[in-house]
Amino acid sequence: MSEFSTVLTESRKFPPPPGFAEKAHLKSMDDYRRLCAEADANPDAYWAARAKEELFWQTPFSTVCEWKPPFAKWFLGGRTNLSYNALDRHLATQGDKVAIRFEGEPGDRRDVTYRELHAEVCRLANGLRALGVKPGDRVGIYLPLIPEAAVAMLACARIGATHSVVFGGFSAEALRDRMNDAKAKVLITSDGGWRKGHVVPLLDNVRASIAHGIPSMEKVIVAHRTGATPPALQPNEVAWSELVASEPASCEPEWVDSEHPLFILYTSGSTGTPKGVLHTTGGYGVWTSLTTRWVFDLKPDDVYWCTADVGWVTGHSYVVYGPLMNGATVVLYEGAPTTPGPDRFWELIARHQVTIFYTAPTAIRAFMRLGEEHPKRHDLTSLRLLGTVGEPINPEAWMWYRETIGGGRCPIVDTWWQTETGGILISPLPGVTTTKPGSATLPLPGIHPAILDKDHHEVRQGAGKLFLLKPWPSMLRTIWGNELRFRAGYFAEHPKYYFTGDGARRDADGYFWIIGRVDDVVNVAGHRLGTAEVESALVSHPRVAEAAVVGRPDSLKGTALVAFVTMKAGVETSKALEAELAAHVTKEIGAIARPDEIRFAAGLPKTRSGKIMRRLLRDVAAGTDSKGDTSTLEDLSVLAALRNDEE
Repeated sequence: MSEFSTVLTESRKFPPPPGFAEKAHLKSMDDYRRLCAEADANPDAYWAARAKEELFWQTPFSTVCEWKPPFAKWFLGGRTNLSYNALDRHLATQGDKVAIRFEGEPGDRRDVTYRELHAEVCRLANGLRALGVKPGDRVGIYLPLIPEAAVAMLACARIGATHSVVFGGFSAEALRDRMNDAKAKVLITSDGGWRKGHVVPLLDNVRASIAHGIPSMEKVIVAHRTGATPPALQPNEVAWSELVASEPASCEPEWVDSEHPLFILYTSGSTGTPKGVLHTTGGYGVWTSLTTRWVFDLKPDDVYWCTADVGWVTGHSYVVYGPLMNGATVVLYEGAPTTPGPDRFWELIARHQVTIFYTAPTAIRAFMRLGEEHPKRHDLTSLRLLGTVGEPINPEAWMWYRETIGGGRCPIVDTWWQTETGGILISPLPGVTTTKPGSATLPLPGIHPAILDKDHHEVRQGAGKLFLLKPWPSMLRTIWGNELRFRAGYFAEHPKYYFTGDGARRDADGYFWIIGRVDDVVNVAGHRLGTAEVESALVSHPRVAEAAVVGRPDSLKGTALVAFVTMKAGVETSKALEAELAAHVTKEIGAIARPDEIRFAAGLPKTRSGKIMRRLLRDVAAGTDSKGDTSTLEDLSVLAALRNDEE
């Protein structure tokens, strides 16, 4: 018997549009099954073929995979360089194609061709070498979402330096902690960046973090982004423009081993210090390149926009490395989605004729709340595919996205993956998969997820914990400098299976539905309920914009359900509305899922990547002080407002 109760059902199905499937890279379920069969029958041959298709190898690999749980190595003996694969390979055939189409929040615009991007990357790579940066040295990157961020990442990859990008919204303290953990030698930043009409003081934060101690830091490179004149620099700082001024526009790439560390990216745990997830070069490059083309059905004439910042793994994999290795035109937008107005995203899509749009469920729900009138003011018919990333999407938000943004004609790829997985693992293939609102559907060929019960028996239909049974090329290799934390975090539940930390269920069609983090599964009177399903029931109410459900200790039930609900614009809250919402959940799921308490909230505490911080809501619901890392919180005032409401 499953340890989870999953009663919410979703029966709507949407097959791929026939015209889309005919032109897609993968055109049918037969294509999918053939690839899965190849991967299962001879994994080494399957993965070797993918690796040779996706990357240029300066030295061919000799061994496909070495798996000594929990440690994996891929494409051993091979030497490559992801900067070369993202840039040099394209110069002969599409050097003048736009690689990055940039728009700043103030409205400034800049197109960067592949040839221009290659030259900028080479100049900075030479500048880094001149500063003494060697292969394996760590370089911090703390920039707004401007072309220089991609240039910095690719310049590091070009010379074999390991980059560690820190989102520009993080504080000086968060930056210091990450740079000290990585023992970074150089930090690349700018004088500031634009966010919601204001300048984020990045250089001031860097100086404050160094003043509080980063012993390994030797030099800071400063790009000029804001202000009429470049800032006055301190002795340990050098202007980007001066560093690259005399450097040549060519730079021989460092051909690194497939397992050479490409980047360290820090994720916040529920407690303790951030974790430095380590990804290496070859396997990560193969999988991000392949999944970008398969999942987004990327074509040469596409204009591709993933709204993630490069401070998150989505920005690494599906803004920089994956799209550029495929020779795409990538839209970069620096600012907030509602600045200067609530239709900012839709205006950008219409003006740049975006064809592929990839964003987070949190953003979609926020747009729902603002109303349909804003997207309807713009011509969105250039769109041919929509994607979601970051957390499970409520079925009603999925439907709004499909109908209001996609006009009912665009396939939606609801992608499941993690910082640790490096790339997408479970997702519809747009020319293949019949989609269901809210389901990530099926694993990509070569990926082996399974739902296991508490005794580690596989649940073929039903719910449990989501594991990955076999290694895949882009999996994290370890936690930087902390092997024990790596083992404890991902392989403590089973020594050979990677534990995702997520609960999931599988339906009669074999589709995967992500319930949410196991921490977000609560035991109510002996029944295990996935809070994501209760949230979906609430969001399906026509007046609800967003909801987060958590548990708090209850002497009778063990755990009581507390729902934090944000209403759509213009909706007045009342006791009668509370009762109506509780009754709605009972109707959609059953009495067991009826919230014990509904709290109306003007906003919910979210990370800067848009995920709701349910851990903090659990503290609010229980009336306890928040503990653990809060450095990723977007707006502390939201949490303060919830606590004030409580008082």
